[in-house]
Amino acid sequence: MIDQQVSLRGGTARIPVRPRTGRFLVLAAVFVCAACGLVYELEMVALASYLIGDSVTQASVVLSVMVFAMGIGSLVAKRLRRRAAVGFGLIEAGLALIGGSSALVLYASFAWIGESRCALVGFSLAIGILIGAEIPLLMTLIQRVDRQDAGGTVADLFAADYVGALVGGLAFPFLLLPFLGQLTGALLTGMGNAAAGGALVLWVFRRDLTPRSRWLLILVNVSVIALLATATVLADDFERAARRAVYGDGVRVALRTEVQEVVLTGAGRGSLDLYLDGRLRVSAHDEYRYHEALVHPAMYGRHARVLILGGGDGLAAREVLRYPDVRSVTVVEIDPGVTRLARTDPALSALNAHAYRDPRLTAVTADAFAWLRSGHGGFDVVISDLPDPGSTASTKLYSAEFYGLIAEALAPGGRLVVHGGPPGTRPRTFWTVEASMRAAGLSTRPYCVGGRPTGFGPGPDHARDGANDRARVPDGWGFVLARPGPRAPALGLSARAPELRSLTEEVLAAAARDAERGRLPGQAPSTLVHPRYWEEP
Repeated sequence: MIDQQVSLRGGTARIPVRPRTGRFLVLAAVFVCAACGLVYELEMVALASYLIGDSVTQASVVLSVMVFAMGIGSLVAKRLRRRAAVGFGLIEAGLALIGGSSALVLYASFAWIGESRCALVGFSLAIGILIGAEIPLLMTLIQRVDRQDAGGTVADLFAADYVGALVGGLAFPFLLLPFLGQLTGALLTGMGNAAAGGALVLWVFRRDLTPRSRWLLILVNVSVIALLATATVLADDFERAARRAVYGDGVRVALRTEVQEVVLTGAGRGSLDLYLDGRLRVSAHDEYRYHEALVHPAMYGRHARVLILGGGDGLAAREVLRYPDVRSVTVVEIDPGVTRLARTDPALSALNAHAYRDPRLTAVTADAFAWLRSGHGGFDVVISDLPDPGSTASTKLYSAEFYGLIAEALAPGGRLVVHGGPPGTRPRTFWTVEASMRAAGLSTRPYCVGGRPTGFGPGPDHARDGANDRARVPDGWGFVLARPGPRAPALGLSARAPELRSLTEEVLAAAARDAERGRLPGQAPSTLVHPRYWEEP
């Protein structure tokens, strides 16, 4: 192949391809690097949302830190323009190693240290600096192979960059995440990143490299790819070890559904724990207290047709189906993986008393908000057994608009019960739920049942603050019973209620007093356009 020589003010580049071909190869590298860079960003946002919670906060932290760091990287790149080829090759190798291993290190810090926020900020800063240094160096390289006016070159670079970002942004949720998972997907992306950057420099710009620089780039890129490939091979073993560090040695089932990670631990019915996205959702030794308090006060009155929103584990349905005069139960659960486990796992199906075998129960896989909007109604009782309102993904399911849809789905005289979080440790969240229900035209009766939760129930516990101490509200599960109209529903137990292990009329009366003692007046409702839930300190 005849070398093409392009003379420029400030230097001459000898490349083994025609200038237009060289320009195309540089733009192709821009495309690949942009796709990889966006995959790193999305992977960190997704993993941080899963490990830490509150996806809005994590996305804001990652993106703002990375954009700031990109500015720093652009300034740093000014010092590398004289040796743009070797500088770009080393930057891409570093970006591939840091970005490719970011998911693995974040998960390791969460599993063994219990904290991943510092690692998240550190990786965001490092990746942002390296991404920011790319464009100035690529601008120098593309001008060395095919000189054009600066405006046209910038337009071409940014066009390739934006199209690459589009491909990376679509590949992450639709290809990498569902088929490879977060760890393997990030590692393979890093290998592709290193290969693209190394190939561009070592082939197209090899004449610009000294022998020492050439061997340095070869050694660095081969080492990075080898490290990432080794980590890919060992990813499954690492994930199992990290899972044992998080959940203990009793993990029986661990699967990633289209919605969340689902983990079952414990050898049998009496020791079963169910984790959804790392949060303890069901603990067999005390789940009956939560589900009795959630379900049975709402069954005080007509309860022929019952709707359960969430509750795919079948435990709320178990309590409902204990009433012989219940004619139908509809469970609307967004994650079919949870309902499948509730049907088939021996321990979980035994714990829910094989509720899914009951012919009165119908399971629907759907988003609760969308399902209610489609016009279903006529229910005597609606039980909202949904994820914690502090979780951004479920915020709309605790909005005034959502409760308005439920009010329309209730039959005359119907009742709704909602788990609103512990009023003792998260009072603002709990009373915002109650205010949102009132904003939808519902009259409410809040109550707080149980001592300090053992981690079971939607959402993690939080430290008690001084205001809660002054109110003397006990830690426990907070619920809100409601119905349309001006009169709040009575808090009691049906004459047909089965024998209960933890709930009595006296307990309910005390539960209502405990909740009212800690009432926070003046809380604004949460709406779709103005959500008001956040993680309380």
